[in-house]
Amino acid sequence: SVKAGSEVPVAQQAAPVGQGVPEMVEPETSPEMDGLHAVRSPVVGTFYRAPAPGEDAYVEVGDAVSAGQTLCIVEAMKLMNEIVADVSGEVVEVLAENAGGVEYDQPLFYLRPEAE
Repeated sequence: SVKAGSEVPVAQQAAPVGQGVPEMVEPETSPEMDGLHAVRSPVVGTFYRAPAPGEDAYVEVGDAVSAGQTLCIVEAMKLMNEIVADVSGEVVEVLAENAGGVEYDQPLFYLRPEAE
C-alpha cells in the first residue's frame, strides 16, 4: 500500500506538466503569424503531389499560384479530392509527404499571399 500511495503524487505532478506543453509550443512564431497562409486538408486521406504516378507535381516550392489552382490531390475512400489554393501567392513550403497520410485540417502547404 505504501507503493500505491507514493504513485499518486507523481500522477498529480505529471498532469500540470502535460497541460503546460501547449503553452510552451505556441509562442514560437508559427508560419501563419509570419504572414503565411496554410492550405489545409479538408479530409483524412492520402496526399498526392501529382495527378498520377510518374507525372510532374502540381506545384513546387517557389511557384506562383492563383486562387482556385489545384495544388495537390487528397484521396479519401477512392475519391480524388483536388485541393485548390484559396489565395493567390507563392508556394513557400510543402508540408505533407507524397503518398503519405494526412489528417483532417492538417496543413498541406504554406503560401505567401500576394500583396493586395
